[in-house]
Amino acid sequence: MPKISQKGIAMPESPIRKLVPFAENAKKSGKRVYHLNIGQPDIHTPKIALDAISSFSNSVVEYSHSAGFESYRKGLSKYYQNIDINVSHSDLLITTGGSEALLFALNSCLDDGDEIIIPEPFYANYNGFSISSGVKVVPIATNIDDGFALPSIQEFEKLITSRTKAILICNPGNPTGYLYSKAELESLKEIVVKNNLFLIADEVYREFAYDGEKHHSVLNISGIENHAIVIDSTSKRYSMCGIRVGCIVSKNKDVISTALKFAQARLSPPTFGQIAGEAALCTPQSYFDKVSKEYVGRRNVLVNGLNSIEGVICPKPKGAFYAIAQLPVDNADEFAKWLLEEFSFEGETIMVAPAAGFYSTINSGFNQVRIAYVLNKDSLKKAVQILKEALKVYPGRVV
Repeated sequence: MPKISQKGIAMPESPIRKLVPFAENAKKSGKRVYHLNIGQPDIHTPKIALDAISSFSNSVVEYSHSAGFESYRKGLSKYYQNIDINVSHSDLLITTGGSEALLFALNSCLDDGDEIIIPEPFYANYNGFSISSGVKVVPIATNIDDGFALPSIQEFEKLITSRTKAILICNPGNPTGYLYSKAELESLKEIVVKNNLFLIADEVYREFAYDGEKHHSVLNISGIENHAIVIDSTSKRYSMCGIRVGCIVSKNKDVISTALKFAQARLSPPTFGQIAGEAALCTPQSYFDKVSKEYVGRRNVLVNGLNSIEGVICPKPKGAFYAIAQLPVDNADEFAKWLLEEFSFEGETIMVAPAAGFYSTINSGFNQVRIAYVLNKDSLKKAVQILKEALKVYPGRVV
């Protein structure tokens, strides 16, 4: 029988989705499962985007330009200009979700065997994207004790080699909810300029910054115009994950022209996704204000509830809608399975994402879970209660 590629073998399972069979079996047995494992918001998609799709009247669904509809790109450039990011429509191209934007960035900027430094824990699919691009991830550790703040310049410089070509951050962060300060971005500027690196920033949660904090884009940092690349998406901003439309943005003309060649190879981004994305640009600010207020309320319910449980540590996220919690268990992966297979409280249980899958360093995060606070506040209160009861009786609890 022909052999599967080493690249295919090396591709990791999703820590977010790998427990799905256990959840399905739990539901079949009659349990209600609260899904805290996946960043699928229950927030309504803006009606203006849905109406744009339903009113499509063309007799043929055609390819778009490989870079995306020009009208959408021009609309996006105005969106960025309104948040003080001075780019034109020629500085960006539309992609099939933020995932493809990141793949285009990796393939445009790094060769096989090149290295990219990523603060961990990080979005689990960065591992998969890097493997499929032939890129080596070099993790740099952050710490739950300081809320996963950016490591020092000195710690970064210890990891830089002749093969280092880029640094990748997620801001605000998935899975930590950490929001980088302007000072932290300035320190990254110092590193990338000194070592001639790309700085790739996944900014898909830009709209969700809390407690009066402001999001700062790498595209706002002067002096790194040819280093900075932004990955963006409509999925979380407008709560329309299934639309599968994102974009890559950079003032580096070589990056965009190279990414366009990869875009041409896949022909074009989704037509209906672009229609929805372009219409969504007219979403009023009141939508984001309401959504942000809702997420703050959910965050507070979750984080305060978690920290009230003996042995649980959970820093308060400053953005996005995720939190990393450290649990008093010997193995979060086994605990997550046990919750679905063997435990229930009043006929209900929870599904969490073991955090080890968000680390590249072996044996890291083994007692942590990522929780997405995408459920309503009453559901989150019940989920916290279920976790509290589960930890009382879990055989692998660490005292």
